[in-house]
Amino acid sequence: MAAQLYKTSSGHLFHAGRIAIITVGLPARGKTHVSHSLCRYLRWLGVSTKVFSLGNHRRQVLGTAANLPPGFFSLENRESAQVRHNIAVECLNEMIEWLKEEGQVGIFDASNTTEERRKEVHDTLISHDIQPVFIESICDKPTIIENNIRSVKITSPDYIGWDPEEAVKDYWARINNHLGFYQTITDLSLSFVKMINVGDRIIVNNVKGYLQSRIVFYLINLHISPRIIYFARAGESNNEISLKTDADLCPAGWGDDERTLTIWTSARQSSVQTAKPFEEGYTVINRALMAELNLGEVDGLTVEEIKEKFPEEYELQQKDMYHHRYPMAESYQDLAVRLESTILELEHEKNDVLIIAHETVLKCLYAYLFDRPEDEIPRIVIPRNYLIEIIPSAYGCHETRMEIVDTFNNPAPILATRLTSA
Repeated sequence: MAAQLYKTSSGHLFHAGRIAIITVGLPARGKTHVSHSLCRYLRWLGVSTKVFSLGNHRRQVLGTAANLPPGFFSLENRESAQVRHNIAVECLNEMIEWLKEEGQVGIFDASNTTEERRKEVHDTLISHDIQPVFIESICDKPTIIENNIRSVKITSPDYIGWDPEEAVKDYWARINNHLGFYQTITDLSLSFVKMINVGDRIIVNNVKGYLQSRIVFYLINLHISPRIIYFARAGESNNEISLKTDADLCPAGWGDDERTLTIWTSARQSSVQTAKPFEEGYTVINRALMAELNLGEVDGLTVEEIKEKFPEEYELQQKDMYHHRYPMAESYQDLAVRLESTILELEHEKNDVLIIAHETVLKCLYAYLFDRPEDEIPRIVIPRNYLIEIIPSAYGCHETRMEIVDTFNNPAPILATRLTSA
C-alpha cells in the first residue's frame, strides 16, 4: 500500500461506496498507463485501489502471445471469442470479490469495445451495488499509436524474447482485429470519461460524487507522452543542521558554472542557488510548496540533543516516523499532503523535469512515483552525490542512479552531459 494522505476507521474514504473503473478502447490507446497511474494516485490519497488486468489474467491462464494460435484476438473467431469472454468474466468476478471484501476502487483494465460487453459489465456491477465509471481512451493519430506500441506494448510480458519488429507487426494485427467491431460509448445514462488523443480533449458525462470528481480532476492532468524525471538534492549549504536559517550554499555547493536543463526547485536558498548554473537560456521554476519538512522545535538539534531535550517525543517518533510530529513541526504525512498539488503538476508536465529539493521532499515524490508504503518514506535514501533518472511507463517507473564524482555537491555538469545525449 502506498503512503496514505487520509484514513478512516472503515478504510473507505469520501463516503463514496465501492467504485469500479472500466477502461474502454482499442489496443495501444493508453488504457494500461491510465489504469496504473490512476491506481497509484488513489492509493496515495489513501483509497484502497487495485488494478485487475485482463491481459495479465489471460497470460496466467493461456501464457504469453507466443502460446496463442493465429487469429486468437479476432472477434470473428467464435471459439477464441468464447475463451476470451470466459477469462474476462473470471477477471471481473475476481475484482468484484475484492471490492466486496476489502477494496473501494477496482480498475478493470480491458478493451470492452462493444456496447453489449459494456452493458454486461455494467449490469453485473450494479447487481453487486458497485458503481461503474467508464474511461474511454480514443486516439486517431497514427504517430501516437505507433510510439505507444514501440515504447510500451512490445516491452510488455506478452513479447518477452520477441524480435521488436515482429512484435510490432503482431500487435498491429491485434489492433486490426478489433477495428471493425469497436463501438464508442454513446449511452448518456452511463458515467463515463472520454480521453481523446492522450489528453488533448476530455469529455465527462454523468460523473457524480467527490471521489469520482477527484478521479476526473486527476485524469485532466494525466498524459502518456514519454518524458524523464530527474531528482537531485540541493547542494551543501553553510548550515546543514538548521533548516530555519535558509542558509546559502557553501563554496563546495556551488560547483562549476556549466549550464544544464530547466528545473523545478523549492524557494529555499540551497535549491535556488544549486539551480544558478541553469538559469541562462532555461526556465527555472521556484515552488514554495516544495520546502523541506518543517522540524519545529528540534530544528538545528543533533540526534543526541533531541534525545536529551525531547526523550518521550523521540521514542514516539521512532515508533511512527511517518505520522509523528515534533512540537511545532510537520510530519511526513503533512509534507505529503502539502505536495499533492505538486504531484498533479508533475503528472501534467509533458517536458523532462529536473527537481532540485531537500531530501525530505524528494523522499515523498519518490514514494509517490514508485508506490512505496508510508512506513518506508522516512527511511528512503536520496544521496546528495547522485542524480536519479526516473522514466515513467505504463507498467511502472524505472530508475537509474548516476554518481556525481567531479562535482560532488552540484549536479550541473553531469546533467548537462546526460541531457544533451538523451
